[in-house]
Amino acid sequence: MKRIICFAVAAVMLLASCGKPQTEYDVCVYGGTSAGVIAAYAVAKQGKTVLLVEPGHRLGGMTSGGLGQTDIGNKQVVKGLSLDFYRRAGAEYGTLESWIFEPKVAEAIFKGYIERGAVEVLYGNRIVGAQKQGATIKSIFLEEVKGEPLNEIYAKQFIDCSYEGDLMAAAGVSYVVGREDNKVYGEDHNGVQMQHLHQFVDGVDPYVVKGDPTSGLLWGISPETMAATGSGDRKVQAYNYRICLTSDPENMLPIEKPANYDASRYELLLRVIEAQKKYKLNDYFIVSPMPNNKTDINNRGPFSSDMIGMNYGYPEGTYEERQQIIEAHKDYTLGLLWFIGNDERVPEQLRKEMLSWGLPKDEYVEYGHWTPQLYIREARRMVGEYVTTQANCDNVTSVEDGVGMAAYTMDSHNCQRIVIEKDGVKMVKNEGNVEIYGGLPYDVSYRSITPKREECDNLLVPVCLSASHIAYGSIRMEPVFMLLGQSAAKAACLAIDAGVKVQEVDVKEIQRMYEEDPLLDGTPADVVVDDADFEVPDGWQRIVRNNGYGRSYLVLDKTAAEKRLRYPFEVKNDGRYTIYTYHIRRAESSKVMELVVNDGKSDRDVVIDSEKITIKGQTSGEWVSLGEYDLRTGEKGYVEFTNRGNVTGQICADAVLLVKK
Repeated sequence: MKRIICFAVAAVMLLASCGKPQTEYDVCVYGGTSAGVIAAYAVAKQGKTVLLVEPGHRLGGMTSGGLGQTDIGNKQVVKGLSLDFYRRAGAEYGTLESWIFEPKVAEAIFKGYIERGAVEVLYGNRIVGAQKQGATIKSIFLEEVKGEPLNEIYAKQFIDCSYEGDLMAAAGVSYVVGREDNKVYGEDHNGVQMQHLHQFVDGVDPYVVKGDPTSGLLWGISPETMAATGSGDRKVQAYNYRICLTSDPENMLPIEKPANYDASRYELLLRVIEAQKKYKLNDYFIVSPMPNNKTDINNRGPFSSDMIGMNYGYPEGTYEERQQIIEAHKDYTLGLLWFIGNDERVPEQLRKEMLSWGLPKDEYVEYGHWTPQLYIREARRMVGEYVTTQANCDNVTSVEDGVGMAAYTMDSHNCQRIVIEKDGVKMVKNEGNVEIYGGLPYDVSYRSITPKREECDNLLVPVCLSASHIAYGSIRMEPVFMLLGQSAAKAACLAIDAGVKVQEVDVKEIQRMYEEDPLLDGTPADVVVDDADFEVPDGWQRIVRNNGYGRSYLVLDKTAAEKRLRYPFEVKNDGRYTIYTYHIRRAESSKVMELVVNDGKSDRDVVIDSEKITIKGQTSGEWVSLGEYDLRTGEKGYVEFTNRGNVTGQICADAVLLVKK
């Protein structure tokens, strides 16, 4: 009888398990952001079992959530699967790479990675805890969903790719929220900062009744006083939505007034308009054009889409508290758009322009045509084995264990809106915005994505990584997150294979991946020849600046004497290649440039007309095709830059790229 009962219990357990997801994996990736999708795909390509847990129901995070105007600073830093994403976007629009794209295009690309990698995805599940044995995570617990019991997921390695760092926090890993005092890491740009960008002009009255402090402050203004410059606090830079609208009447839905609309929230905007006397939409938003008559709209100026000071409770809030903050941001943003288009106190010119835009019918269809992804610019930040700081951004300090590069400005949005007194007059000001160009591209240490080894030895954190507030402002770009996600995936697999802690992984193996197998499918790496690969030839000048490909480029002033400069190349794989050169946006450059391409057998003359080149997005330049060529191993070719022909300015020679078809 006892044996029969055992068989019966076993049968019941077997039936109960039917249709349920596997619960033991080599790697569990938490967060279906751009980094999370790339990390999960990269794990699968290395032959390991992987589960991607997405708390929501859409893949890609901000990259598919409205941030189509890619922030990067310098394309040199983008490699591997991160670069593959932008090339897949380019294929949708008929170019080598596209750094601007529609949300639906980005989402489709991310879904493609999941399908090709046969990655299992668990949607709509949020973490509620983690079980550890010593410094090792054994499993994570996911909240009850649709009546199903609590899910417990076991894995050998975990990667937290969420914007919030919820897995990291559940595992008891050290982190910070807010801004460090400058003294903590010897920085200049951290902590409290009141600067001139996205700032009110002097004299904008903060009170409900102008000049009457007893009437109270207008909505959105904090009663706090400003602390000392450079001092630390727990305030978080503002969140917003990157807004996708359309001007195509056939694809447009009107922006409706939110149910709990409150016009008093936008009184301060009327005072800004009155003070600035500017009447174009682009004076109050950064309206970046996207393909097919769409936009990526971002914050601009003193009062815009950033909901300043309304997100402090988000990083460590409960899921219910976070949802309230998300809904408040959505109501604020839709209300702002409706206010500008419909409130008669807004100048007519501005109202008419606003009403020429609407929600796109073909975007976010299942979400009422509004992005479900709030722009969480910064939440928790891990304090790991190494903390990246301003010194790294400034290239004062360098690391040998880089597993990704960053190149963007140290960028923080405003953290609070307060009242100050100047020359005896009370006025409103924003505080916290910092936009400081740090220097050249710099390496992000592998140790910045690993926790302290005594805290956790099988977790990698490529999004809420270990960096000071101001350094994080430079790193926190979607292409860098994807790059670090791939590095984390490689590290997790190396740790499994070697049976070591993530802190003990051979970083050179991660670095070698990008040189030998960047897409993890055997596709050879591109051949890149940069000016940094050779000495400056006679007559040329090296410009060390971040607006080219890499750290520098070469220029030749207009001169009567003919000069030639060859970029030699040799391929390791026979095949047909497209050869490109990087064309930089420079006012000093000649409008026309004549080049010679040698494929190892014969010369071909190529003319570049800069007036026919459109440089899109926030990148410094574009790859310009010099044609297709059949190249063979052992045959040495070159691209030759010359100053012959109708030269109207400087000749600029930057990188040369060979991409195998």
